Amino acid sequence: MKKQKKINRREFIKKTAKYTATIYATISNPLSLMAFTAQDREKKEPILIVAKNSYPADLVKNAIKVMGGMSRFVKRGDMVVLKPNFSFDNPPEYASTTHPDLIYEVISMCYKAGARKVKVIDRTCYARNRCLEISGIRKAVEEANGEITYLSSKRFIEVKLHRAKDLEKISIYKDVLTADCLINMPIAKHHAITELTLGIKNWMGVIGGDRGRLIHPNIHQKLADICTVLKPNLVIMDATRILLRNGPSGGDLKDVKNLRTIVVGTDQVAVDSYATTFFGKIGREIEYIKNAYLMGLGEIDIKKMRIIKLDLKG
Repeated sequence: MKKQKKINRREFIKKTAKYTATIYATISNPLSLMAFTAQDREKKEPILIVAKNSYPADLVKNAIKVMGGMSRFVKRGDMVVLKPNFSFDNPPEYASTTHPDLIYEVISMCYKAGARKVKVIDRTCYARNRCLEISGIRKAVEEANGEITYLSSKRFIEVKLHRAKDLEKISIYKDVLTADCLINMPIAKHHAITELTLGIKNWMGVIGGDRGRLIHPNIHQKLADICTVLKPNLVIMDATRILLRNGPSGGDLKDVKNLRTIVVGTDQVAVDSYATTFFGKIGREIEYIKNAYLMGLGEIDIKKMRIIKLDLKG
């Protein structure tokens, strides 16, 4: 029998505390144990916060707190741009648009961190005012004192994509390019063309011109190409409810699964890759995620991510 190595009391306490923190992270909300340090942020592995089993506002408040607080991303006087998805004229429960409660809470946190202005931007597929009203997003933005940006064709700027493999240039809305802090807030759902629409696909809502003609041919590579210039400071993936079929517009509650979950991170490839697991997939199965990874734009392998799970049980 192998003789066990004796350890002193200090080593025992240190090892026990580390083990307890690891287990506790998966079953509850140990914010004091998991607050990020400067050393954490310097590590190359992407860090994802997966918060579940509570209401949208509670999920995002706790996830951002573990990330180090909104002040880590938003500084006093910043102009912040949020890019949710409100492309369709369905109520929140149909899982075709970002949950309005998430948007309200994120805007509020940005202002508490010192933001000068918070703009909310998307280019809708259906009538804009109808989408904003029915999704509940107009009310959420106005109550949080955010600003809904009505897109003007004059404010799209042509950008050259020097690292791209397919797109040489693309028009992107100016406010997105000039934001002090850019926060991507997609909803996880099925898509008829790309199989899933997640964070990377959500950038379609800030592209100008005839998007179908420009992007749809070889769409998976072009979406990856766009990520060479659109790099969010923060990604908040809405999986409070997900659309399993008939996306991206949906329209049938039978296609919706309530997960009461969000994923928060700074690596858009990593967040998207993790979100594919909600649909029983892995990141490499979605071509635009794989392409972005192959271009060195983020991590795709979940085993190489540090994932902190918060079970809030609210």
